[in-house]
Amino acid sequence: MTLSVLSVASEAFPLVKTGGLADVVGALPDALAPHGVATTTLIPGYPAVGKAVKGTKVVRRWRDLLGVEARLLGARLGEHPLLVLDAPALFARAGGLYDQTDDWHRFAALSRAAADVAEGFDVLHAHDWQAALAPAYLRYCGTAQRRTASVMTVHNIAFQGQFGAEIFAGLDLPDEAYAIDGVEYYGGVGFLKAGLEAADAITTVSPTYAAEIREPRFGMGLEGLIDTRRDRVHGIVNGIDPAVWNPETDAALPSRFTARALGRRKANKRAVEKMFGLDRDDGPLFTVISRLTWQKGMDVLVTCLDELVAGGARLALLGSGDAHLEAALLAAAARYPGRIAVRIGYDEPLSHLLQGGADAILIPSRFEPCGLTQLYGLAYGCVPVVARTGGLADTVIDANEAALAAGVATGFQHGEASHHSLGHAIRRAIAAYARPDLWCAIQRNGMRADFSWSESGRRYADLYKSLTGTA
Repeated sequence: MTLSVLSVASEAFPLVKTGGLADVVGALPDALAPHGVATTTLIPGYPAVGKAVKGTKVVRRWRDLLGVEARLLGARLGEHPLLVLDAPALFARAGGLYDQTDDWHRFAALSRAAADVAEGFDVLHAHDWQAALAPAYLRYCGTAQRRTASVMTVHNIAFQGQFGAEIFAGLDLPDEAYAIDGVEYYGGVGFLKAGLEAADAITTVSPTYAAEIREPRFGMGLEGLIDTRRDRVHGIVNGIDPAVWNPETDAALPSRFTARALGRRKANKRAVEKMFGLDRDDGPLFTVISRLTWQKGMDVLVTCLDELVAGGARLALLGSGDAHLEAALLAAAARYPGRIAVRIGYDEPLSHLLQGGADAILIPSRFEPCGLTQLYGLAYGCVPVVARTGGLADTVIDANEAALAAGVATGFQHGEASHHSLGHAIRRAIAAYARPDLWCAIQRNGMRADFSWSESGRRYADLYKSLTGTA
């Protein structure tokens, strides 16, 4: 028996992407197909999506979808069905995907459309706060003709979709939904909170993060709710798509390579040096590919740059975020020309080159639900130097004495996001790099690990089957 799943999210690679959410949503259909799950993905009709998707057909119309006219367009996402919510009043606009003044309206409409369509599927799978009202709409507005199970995946609990109570009237929900076990949250409306309350199952993107968000330090105010539903919470590590992230076939690399041919990486390192205007030498080259935010520990990284350069290393950074962090990093680049280089923004092919050419990637996050950049690093022989939290702790094996003796180390972990802790991890990595045989062994261990979607896809499929009674 094939299970049908409607996966609803605010972005999906390769159509539209601001972060790892898009990579996950784009990869899930292929990951689930071998396990008897047929996935249809629903995303908003942003201008970029309209340009990328061809041969659409109208499969449904709404004259009044939370006050706007809308159509549902059928298309394809690779080999799998795609639904695009064409609501020009909400999504046909310039600017970023988020932080619009009417985000509550835009993503409530996406969720309501998902719930309306979901009753033709076995499972509704909602991703993050932008889709989190979909399980609530199923709960309060669904019909009894067919029972659709629902799954709520938390990619980052820090982003919750909290709005004032005044928006409730525009959600087209019954009065009973505005309750402590519904959409009400501290006197307002909480999108993510509503999805966590209504969903039949909750998943997070790593086992460690599933445990962490039951604590006040990581739960961001929702730890009590998560704890009361702990029997419904499942931690499933994200995977990466080997069709997109594979150093043996990656067109973004000047020199493709394998774990058996690591020497070919040097040409990529030279390309990074040239592109970033860095000195050409054989010392370690670190990279950062990240949002420049407090969560990502970028403020701590700034304090360690003098020490990194003093240790003979260099840094090529790609990212954007908080203005004061961008300024601090650019100032460091000006202070150390040829040793530190910063590019503000995001460039997908360049991120591939950095993974395939840099020696190590720094990820000093204060919390990290799963993280994908460390998985890309492992696959590309770009040794991760990571904080011991969330999915970083689950996916990187620290190069301590025991792991090195056993031949299983894949990177370097450090404790809290602090100057002392990160600085010590950087020094450990620099020392290991000075021992070429040891460094190559760490690289090869990471490259030989399996972080594809195979096991994660099976776990999601097993969860769907348990919810629908088909296990």
